[in-house]
Amino acid sequence: MPQRVRIVLIVAAAALAAAGATVGVTLATRSHVPRPQTLKPRSGFPPLFLDLGVRGDAAAQAIRSASALYARGRRADALRVFERYPDVEAQVGAAVAAWPVGTIDRLRALAAAHPRRAVVRLNLGIADYWAGKGPDALAAWRDAVRVEPDSPAAVSADNFLHPDFAPSLPPFVPSFPAPPALRDLPPSRQLDALARRARGGGARAKLLYGAALQRLGRPVSAEREFAAAARLAPDDPDAQVAAAVGLFSKSHPERAFGRLGPLTGRFPAAPTVRFHLGVMLLWMRQLKQARTELRKAVAEGPRTAPGLEAKRFLDSLAGLGTS
Repeated sequence: MPQRVRIVLIVAAAALAAAGATVGVTLATRSHVPRPQTLKPRSGFPPLFLDLGVRGDAAAQAIRSASALYARGRRADALRVFERYPDVEAQVGAAVAAWPVGTIDRLRALAAAHPRRAVVRLNLGIADYWAGKGPDALAAWRDAVRVEPDSPAAVSADNFLHPDFAPSLPPFVPSFPAPPALRDLPPSRQLDALARRARGGGARAKLLYGAALQRLGRPVSAEREFAAAARLAPDDPDAQVAAAVGLFSKSHPERAFGRLGPLTGRFPAAPTVRFHLGVMLLWMRQLKQARTELRKAVAEGPRTAPGLEAKRFLDSLAGLGTS
C-alpha cells in the first residue's frame, strides 16, 4: 500500500475513534501525522455515521434511537429497530449492525441502488477500513464526496481524506444576532423560517440561513447563500467574509484565503475579517499565525460576536504549542 494511503488511513482511525464527538481545538492543532503502519483488520465493531438533519418524524426518531443503541454497544437491539424502516439510513444502520455478516456486500448493494447517497459510501468506506481494505476505503470516501458533496456524509468522508486538517469545515460566525423570534422554534421550523426569510430578504437573512446550512453539513448550499449575500451587500464586511469562508475546501484552501486576505485592507476595523482568518488558519493547523489573527480580532472588537469568539478560541488554545 502506498505510504500516503497508509498515512491517511491511520489518521482516519483517530477520527473514527472519536465518532460523534464535538470537534476540539486539539484536533485542529495537532502538530504531526502518526507514523504509517500496515493496515490490518480491526477488532470490535465499526462506528456508524448517520445524519437525519432536522427531521422530526417518527421514523427519524426511531433511527436516531437505534443509532444511539448501537453506539452504546446494544447492537442487536439497534438492528431490530433499523430493520423496521425502509429509509436508506436505516438500511445502512442494519448493514453495519450486522457486522461482519454480509455488511460490506449489503453496503455495496445499497451504493448501487442509491448512487447519489453519500451516507452509504461513507459507511462502506468505514467498513472497508475496519476490514483492512485500505484502497477500497479511500475509493469509497472519494465517491462519497463526489456523488453528494452537499451532505454531512461527504463532509465526514472528506475528513478521512484530508487528515492534515481539522475535521469538518471552518464556520462562518455572523457579527449580528438572529431575530429573537427564531430562537425558540424547534430546529425544523427554525430552518424553514430562515429559508423563507432568505428567499424574500436581504443579505443578513441569507447569511443567517447560510450559517445554519453550514452547521447542518451542507457546505455547497451555504456557499450559495453567502455568495448571494455578497452580491447584495458589496460593502458589508460580514457578507464579504462569509463569501470567502464559503469557498474554503480542503482540496483548495487557497481560494478562500485569496478572497479573505484582501479584506483586511478593505475593512481594517472589522474584527470579523481577522477572526475568520484566524479560524481558517486554525483549521490548517497554522497555530502561530492563527493566534496572531485571533488576537487582532479581540483588539478590534472585544465585545463583538467575532471578538468574543476569538477570545474563546484563544482561551482554548492556551498552553498548546505554536506549530
